[in-house]
Amino acid sequence: MRLLVLDTETTGLDPKQGHRVIEIAAVELNDRRPTGRHLHFYLNPEREIDGAATEVHGMTWEDLRHRPRFADIAHEFVAFAEGAQWVIHNASFDVAFLDNEFERARLPLCAGIYGSLIDTLSLARDSFPGKRNTLDALCDRLAISNAHRTLHGALLDAQLLAEVYLAMTRGQETLTIDMGAPIAVWSHADAWSMSVQGRWTLELAAPSAEELALHRDYLHALDRESKGRCVWLQLDSVEEAAA
Repeated sequence: MRLLVLDTETTGLDPKQGHRVIEIAAVELNDRRPTGRHLHFYLNPEREIDGAATEVHGMTWEDLRHRPRFADIAHEFVAFAEGAQWVIHNASFDVAFLDNEFERARLPLCAGIYGSLIDTLSLARDSFPGKRNTLDALCDRLAISNAHRTLHGALLDAQLLAEVYLAMTRGQETLTIDMGAPIAVWSHADAWSMSVQGRWTLELAAPSAEELALHRDYLHALDRESKGRCVWLQLDSVEEAAA
């Protein structure tokens, strides 16, 4: 499944008051894995930016006057984003702004471009009712580093949101298990051909030092995600104390 994690920055809070998109980013995931592909544009909004908005993202119209307009990049964005499942935090906000821009460019609205839409704010409210569910709060809750996020920016926020979305939706995968590895499916004939007179043979291989180190890293990651409840590390501590 192809997912695009999207974020925008704007001149203000309401497209009905003439506010425009000034930055847009889309980060691609395929089968829940980052592909390294993304789309990112700074845009000339053709109007002043509210001071309160500048305090959030740090950009002024003077910074953006030389950038392309949304209409100049709209077809490239649609070609990249069409048919994908879009993942957006507080999707109604970004979709309202994007619909306004697409309408100006005489292109289909968002619902005619994406395959489906996921609002991570709704997911977070279902998962963490009664708690703050801003992107920063979710990063803190899910142990995702956002120390480098001093201002809002569409590309950085989309990258962080991709990590947040994967952490909120992977279920048992939060135990850092690689779910993308192929799983062999054996028929009865395959099973019989690998046995000797109906008895299986099992070869044991001792792990290398590198494999043991990777396993230890895995346990520490598991301990972080379970907030100190990794049983294997606890057992190691008991054995060390007993020794």
